[in-house]
Amino acid sequence: MRILWTLPYLPWPTTSGGKTREYHLLRNLAARGHRITLLVQSKTGLDPQCRQAMEPWLERLIVLPRRPLRSLRTLLAVAFAPAPMLASINGYAPELERTFEALLQEHWDVIQIQHTYAFQPFERALQRSGKPFILTEHNVESALGAASYDKLPRWAAPFAVYDRWRYRRWEARVFRQAHELISVTEDDAKALSRLSGKPVSIVVNSVDCGYYASVHPNRESRHLLFIGNYEYAPNVDAVHWALQAIMPRVWALQPDVHLTLAGFALPAHWREQWPDPRIEWLGYVPDLRALQGRSALFFAPLRQGGGSKLKILEAMAAGLPVMTTRQGVSGLAVQNTEHYLGAEQAEALAQLISDSIDNPLRLAQIGEAGRAYVRARHDWSVAAAQLEGLYTRLTPPQPGARSCR
Repeated sequence: MRILWTLPYLPWPTTSGGKTREYHLLRNLAARGHRITLLVQSKTGLDPQCRQAMEPWLERLIVLPRRPLRSLRTLLAVAFAPAPMLASINGYAPELERTFEALLQEHWDVIQIQHTYAFQPFERALQRSGKPFILTEHNVESALGAASYDKLPRWAAPFAVYDRWRYRRWEARVFRQAHELISVTEDDAKALSRLSGKPVSIVVNSVDCGYYASVHPNRESRHLLFIGNYEYAPNVDAVHWALQAIMPRVWALQPDVHLTLAGFALPAHWREQWPDPRIEWLGYVPDLRALQGRSALFFAPLRQGGGSKLKILEAMAAGLPVMTTRQGVSGLAVQNTEHYLGAEQAEALAQLISDSIDNPLRLAQIGEAGRAYVRARHDWSVAAAQLEGLYTRLTPPQPGARSCR
């Protein structure tokens, strides 16, 4: 099939869960023989490493720059446009709109739009062409609340209320126009179906199980690991909660436990805010396997967010036992004390870490149960097959065309 795929970010390097999902889905679809044109509006430029990672399996890669966040057009759109703040930041982009409209003159078997917040530049062209499109939404953005508005000052609270109302209207507007909706979890599918009045398909978040198969965590290392993209508010909240409320309790019980924090956009001032030598600050690590191999436990005290968490799936694929909250395993069919260790309060999480860190046999049981679960249900080949099946159902084969299966 010929697929036109749009994104509001470059999916390489895979510095976030969303980028990781897009990169692997695109790569797996290309490996199945589909011809993909990827249209990207990006706040970062296309460097040689990104070009080398992506161009070999794309028919075309078109990257347009996103205007600066503090531009006059963005500020005016955020204040006055019908689209909400996030959609205004990524929308009202004339060059992107013209490029997309020109691409619509070609024949496409599938037009795949990612995220409601990236839809605005494509709306008029799609309406004029009458061509159906598929929309994928990783989260119910209007329901994220604190995760979307934590960075706003306190005096902007009325604007946050207004913008959430604006986003609910925007979601309804986009959903009405989509031919098919895709979510990443069953809970999100139900929520999107309630909002849209349409059935919603699921394409699960997944992981490259073969890539992590060789990892053997060090169950006796007494090292905890957390990885995140710190441009995403739920990950920032998790670190603040861990260092303010949970780890001091852990250290009162187990003074020799260490915590490693890694991931993209790690704030430099955290090192000064929490100067404890038992905290290791690493920033972005392209290959996580060595880091996973020297850790005993993946600790993800997540209180906000949506969808399913790729960081959790990657840890499980590596056999690294996961300790988290219900939010941390949202969207996954896993059981507490069988596939992961979980609690909701700071005191309970601290006690759970203290009890578990002295029990490497228990950590091994949890880690291997998590690895088996991910292998069975969340390999990228599973997700790509789900998406390809949806494409096949929506696109009747043309006479004489070769099957994509």
